[in-house]
Amino acid sequence: MRADDFQTLKTKYDWVFDLDNTLYPASCDLFAQIDARMTEFVANHLGLAPAEARALQKKYYSTYGTTLAGMMKHHQLTPHTFLDYVHDIDHSPLPVLPSLREALIALPGRKFVFTNGSIRHAQGVTRAMKIDDVFDGMFGIEETNYQPKPHQNAFDRFNTAFDIDPGKAVFFEDLSRNLKPAHAMGYTTVLVHSDKDWSHEPEEARPAGPNDTQPPYIDFAISDLTGFLQDLT
Repeated sequence: MRADDFQTLKTKYDWVFDLDNTLYPASCDLFAQIDARMTEFVANHLGLAPAEARALQKKYYSTYGTTLAGMMKHHQLTPHTFLDYVHDIDHSPLPVLPSLREALIALPGRKFVFTNGSIRHAQGVTRAMKIDDVFDGMFGIEETNYQPKPHQNAFDRFNTAFDIDPGKAVFFEDLSRNLKPAHAMGYTTVLVHSDKDWSHEPEEARPAGPNDTQPPYIDFAISDLTGFLQDLT
């Protein structure tokens, strides 16, 4: 990281954060609950054995960006039924991080959550972490007409909803592929490395690891979100 790059980052006005495995550390394993409930939903909805349901779930994720998108395309699923089920989880593993809260508050400008999950999920996670009141807006999969990141439509709708100028904004994500269109639009991109072993997941679904080769559309790669924000402020 060059010093002038870091100084430029301090001048940005809008700060956009993915939710899962980005705002909270992957080590708390919250997403494992969601992942398991997606498998259960697919199995129950389609009458499949758990192993078959999980294979289909991951296939849809790899192909369409979310399992939900595949279920809607091929099985005429009503999306809120799926979202309500998979996000009905226990939030107790989430950490309350006062230092993260302070670092977010200290950032100049607006802060947003932009997730491929539901608004309800974003509200539940941030409320459990005691940072829900820090954000100026939250944008979920419902607002994108169920087209997830990295689809351009998702970004266009988000930018329009909050009048975002990508050239004056920073985007934080744990999935590298979601940062590619953001960078092309002018966002400064920050890849948040995961501290978990994701080798069991399809390659497209794996959050970035600290030893992964960084593509050119990644401006910063970090492993400590709180520390990075503290350095900025």
